[in-house]
Amino acid sequence: MIEIRPAEPHEMSQLGLLAAYAYAGAFGDGPDNIVATANRPEWTLCAFDHNEMVASFCTIPFTMRAVDRAIPLGGISAVGTNPEYRRQGLLRQLMSQGLEDMYLQGRPVAALWASQAAIYQRYQFSLASVLRTYTIDTVDINFHEDPGITTTLSRVDPADNFQDVKAIYRQFVASRLGYLHRSQPMWQANTFDSSQAPVHLVLARDPAGTALGYMVYTLRSGHSHPARGQVIKVRDLAWLTPGAWRDLWRFVAAHDLVGKVQWENAPRDDPAPEFLVEPRLLQTHDREGYWFRIVDVAGALAGRGYLSEGEISLGIADDSMTPWNNGTWRLRIHGDDAEVEKSQATPDIQLSLKALASLYTGFRSAHELARWGLLEGSPEAVSRADRLFRTPHAPHCPDNF
Repeated sequence: MIEIRPAEPHEMSQLGLLAAYAYAGAFGDGPDNIVATANRPEWTLCAFDHNEMVASFCTIPFTMRAVDRAIPLGGISAVGTNPEYRRQGLLRQLMSQGLEDMYLQGRPVAALWASQAAIYQRYQFSLASVLRTYTIDTVDINFHEDPGITTTLSRVDPADNFQDVKAIYRQFVASRLGYLHRSQPMWQANTFDSSQAPVHLVLARDPAGTALGYMVYTLRSGHSHPARGQVIKVRDLAWLTPGAWRDLWRFVAAHDLVGKVQWENAPRDDPAPEFLVEPRLLQTHDREGYWFRIVDVAGALAGRGYLSEGEISLGIADDSMTPWNNGTWRLRIHGDDAEVEKSQATPDIQLSLKALASLYTGFRSAHELARWGLLEGSPEAVSRADRLFRTPHAPHCPDNF
């Protein structure tokens, strides 16, 4: 008899071992690996055969930026099933229960990093961001129409300047969508983790001393260039003025022994291709970012920020996993308020919950979805949806979880 329930504190070592096998040791092999220690029992939902954990599912409580708003997000992680228990519908049971729990807890949106896209697309998750990688030599960092230095750069101790870093990050992400409110453990685990290499921080300040940008990076040897054998890996970058962006990269270019600079989680709308004299030398490579799902249509629509006023009704096709979302929803945006209510009228646009996730995040436009047959509506309604769901920046999340 399979029992679905949260793990008890003494069972977290089982979570660690299950994840160690499912992810082939990527997060550690022992029972006290990062999966076991970074999650809490109350975040888990697991399948037990008697007292043996055979499948796992975790929901980390995050807060996500949503165009000048903050919205609760369920970060799904540590999903795994022992191979002898696969193909028995356990993940579907965990996903269905997990989404219902998020709905009842007031978390209207969810996201995850997919081990395989095919697994999660069938649960109405939609690709919501791109991770862009740059790989460039320092000698190729030259700017088109360069206005010159506008800030003062200083390499500083991360611990002593953490408050400045947090303040820049908060202002940088305020109007964006997808970025997470970072807790202290997340900063430490994703940005300032020095277990593999020392972490460096450079700050850009204006003449009055106000911090306008930062870059977190590592500097190591290991590149094959015969004269410039060092490598800079950018961990995190945030900027409040174009001048700060240029000056931070100008700082990187001043490393004469560095032959390779790599940034693996740049947003899709980063200005590097526009600012550099020869953007092809960035050797840009895009790969999928995180996957996003609407858990509660009403809560998600009401909790997001919008750039335009207006009204539109959305018809959601049948979704058996979250049936409370089925039907027609009318969205009214006036000033800073968004009101959502169920409607019996014919919807202006009809789409699946998966397509709505693409539209909601700004990853796809309504016109794109309509051209591909993923959204139905009159030309006027499609244009209205594009205007209402427009975002000022490309959706992005640089933090893995």
